Amino acid sequence: MANVRQDHPVLAALAARALEFITDGSVVGLGTGRAAAAFVHALGDRVRRGLRVHGVPTSEATATLAQTYGIPLLTLDEVDQIDVTVDGADEVDPHLDLIKGYGGALVREKVVAAASRTEIIVIGSEKLVPVLGQRGILPVEVLPFALGLCKRRLAAVGCRPAVRCSEGRPFLSDSGNYILDCGVEPLHQPRQLEDAIRAIPGVVGTGLFLGIADVVLVGEDDGTVREMCRPPGVHLRGRPA
Repeated sequence: MANVRQDHPVLAALAARALEFITDGSVVGLGTGRAAAAFVHALGDRVRRGLRVHGVPTSEATATLAQTYGIPLLTLDEVDQIDVTVDGADEVDPHLDLIKGYGGALVREKVVAAASRTEIIVIGSEKLVPVLGQRGILPVEVLPFALGLCKRRLAAVGCRPAVRCSEGRPFLSDSGNYILDCGVEPLHQPRQLEDAIRAIPGVVGTGLFLGIADVVLVGEDDGTVREMCRPPGVHLRGRPA
């Protein structure tokens, strides 16, 4: 991914715009995925030129990438809060609600978002959807011990769960859990589905990120970036004020 800016001008433009939210001395949440990785590259270049920040990575892959740039890392045990998190998304609706988790880091991403004052999402315009679920997949992270129960209960609430595999084996998240990629129809009541899934014993988290994003930066094919903002006062419960 060393040449991400040269090969992906949209990601480069998004990363440059996201850097405008970072100030010297910040604690920065580092997301997972291609767009988030482009931001880590850009942030790393700034760190090499003297910007002082600490990063809190949402995955082992992101941690490894950040370390190659010498970005000093912290854990959530070491910080009271994160100033800004920059992450990607797989779907974004007009309310700035999201589906995330195609990269397998959904639970850690949601934890880092909950610890953040500001959540910045960077996406290409192809990720915008009129209704969540447009791409037909909702990732759900579950405990391996509860796999069978979770599959049955997810089917009962209208999902079509399939264990995510990699190289012929079940994919494991960085926390050692399975990901169930649930086939869904467009979600006109995502909050109700989120509540129903979270009530299933053994579910660790879902890819529904509702009321979490503060700003969505959308990269257009012509290299411009437009900004979508959530109305003030609408945040994930438990976020810092």
